[in-house]
Amino acid sequence: MNDLLSLIKNLREITGAGFVDCKKALIENNNDIDNSIDYLRKKGLSKASKKSNREAKEGAVGFYSKDNRSIIIKINSETDFAAKSEKFLNFVDMIGNIALNVDANLNINTFLDYEHEEKKISDLFKETISVIGENIILGDLMIINHENFHVNHYVHNPYKSNLGKIISVVVYKTLDNNNEIKQFSRNLCMHIAASKPEAMDIELLNPDTVKKEKDFQTESIKSSGKPENVINKILEGKMKKFFEESTLLNQKYVLDPDKTVKNVIEELPKECNFELTDYKLLLLN
Repeated sequence: MNDLLSLIKNLREITGAGFVDCKKALIENNNDIDNSIDYLRKKGLSKASKKSNREAKEGAVGFYSKDNRSIIIKINSETDFAAKSEKFLNFVDMIGNIALNVDANLNINTFLDYEHEEKKISDLFKETISVIGENIILGDLMIINHENFHVNHYVHNPYKSNLGKIISVVVYKTLDNNNEIKQFSRNLCMHIAASKPEAMDIELLNPDTVKKEKDFQTESIKSSGKPENVINKILEGKMKKFFEESTLLNQKYVLDPDKTVKNVIEELPKECNFELTDYKLLLLN
């Protein structure tokens, strides 16, 4: 009987369903928790299932790093109030650290199916939905493997040192990772968070994005009644501005707008041989 009461308590915590419904679900499913959860969901009695259909746009972005591996993770909640709660932030930390220590390349789906201490990650989300009372979803997961590279990061609007609303990360090579280089990499992270580039350089932009912008600008110029002989010249200028604003190396550096990011990198001490190899940007919204 004590075992059944323990199972009922566990099932209630996960689903938010009532005592009698949980007891019936367990009896119908030979005390199997997973099947009982599905049973309650099909009966429409699982509060966690109902909450999981609600839109979640708030939340937090977290950064976790160990040895040659870093993780950026986004977990969404419904309200900013829940996102700032200790329970939610502790949950994000727990999930982030689990992801950091999984010896595999992950995506959202494979990670949700991953078992930690005999529970799927997706089940941990269901449990927390019941505790917090809001829909909570895994919004994004980025893995950075940086053996033989250096990393730095920046958290914007932080809830705590590694959690906030925006996280930017730079990955780079250098022969001398001195204080000047570390400070520059940190400043570059801040630039990325502020300027939100879409790609490192022009050739790395999504071709569909470029085509969409070009088509939009072409139609806009034509509708303004400009003569045909100047349309191409105006379009060239518009696209140049688009490339400058959307690619990291060609953006005006926020701490010195007279220079591009590429210019500033070129002015770093030659003996450091600094090379920016990658960057990541994860936004809450």
